[in-house]
Amino acid sequence: MKRYVLIMLAALLTAFIANSAAWAQPKGNIELKAVAEVEMEVINANGEKELKRLPASSVVPGDFVIYTIYYANVGKAPADKVVITNPVPEHMRYEDGSASGVGTGITFSVDNGKRYDVPINLTMVGADGKKRPAKGSDYTHIRWTLQKSLAPEEKGRVNFRAQLE
Repeated sequence: MKRYVLIMLAALLTAFIANSAAWAQPKGNIELKAVAEVEMEVINANGEKELKRLPASSVVPGDFVIYTIYYANVGKAPADKVVITNPVPEHMRYEDGSASGVGTGITFSVDNGKRYDVPINLTMVGADGKKRPAKGSDYTHIRWTLQKSLAPEEKGRVNFRAQLE
């Protein structure tokens, strides 16, 4: 079972990294780069414990991964209406309230990216056939919309956390 989980994890990380390479290519004037990291407790030079982010090269079920998407305007003109959309990777469960991005509006999808809204407006149909409020574990995609133009050479980042099932 452990070997199966590690094989699944390797496939998951390979898929994420392969997609990251595609995201790192210029898309018009906006360049994106995705990074997957884990937080590890390490002992620093002073002998004190501290949290450090390291590449997510090996995770097991229950581990949290921090996904960061770096963006930059590599063009010579301001970029308007910049939208960054990222799926929650397969076999990962979004951690409620973890999506962040300075100067962005954040919306979510529970239907594989067909419709986006703020969490309070998202609903699911439960096993009993009744509507219920959507939870973070129901989210399939996250969308960040920059609230202002992105000036030439301006950079930023958005991120979220998810747990390996």
